[in-house]
Amino acid sequence: MYDTRLASDVQRLRDSLGELPEPVARPALVVVSGLPGTGKSFFSRKLAERVPLLVLESDVLRKTLFPSPTYSAEESSQVFRAIHPLAEDLLKEGVSLVLDATNLSERFRERLYCIADRLGARLIVVRVQAPPEVVRQRMQGRAGYSDTVSDADWSVYLKMRPSAEPISRNHFVVDTSRDISPAIERIVREITR
Repeated sequence: MYDTRLASDVQRLRDSLGELPEPVARPALVVVSGLPGTGKSFFSRKLAERVPLLVLESDVLRKTLFPSPTYSAEESSQVFRAIHPLAEDLLKEGVSLVLDATNLSERFRERLYCIADRLGARLIVVRVQAPPEVVRQRMQGRAGYSDTVSDADWSVYLKMRPSAEPISRNHFVVDTSRDISPAIERIVREITR
């Protein structure tokens, strides 16, 4: 299966999840991709209000494994090495998921595509975006705001922006500076069809 440390990390993440939605015959894996501050977590929460999905928020899961995260490459690798088998286990159980993470690299998204393809899960990919000036305002407004778990600030956004790679699969594009209700409705239809 997997090594002891990885198994322990997966179990710690699993234990942190709380109540799971009811299993379905063909679960969905919604892969959310976008730069920090673009509204990925907001979008994910709104989607989960409309259809029974478990939101796997990478910032929350990271802090489950690393209460004082450094965001190093090694730490990120360990976090996602645990998130991927966790997602796979949950999908095998029929639990539909939203993976709320930057998911900027096609190489990393490809792992998620493979999981969905292998399990016959309904794969829905969503790129969340917002104009840079909106992102900057949001990040300035985040200071002291308890609704976000993210530690990313404007400098992190600027540093990560060049690493955002095009998505190779069919995907939805959601601009969170606008009304996201029509996009949510289209994605809900896709999940439940």
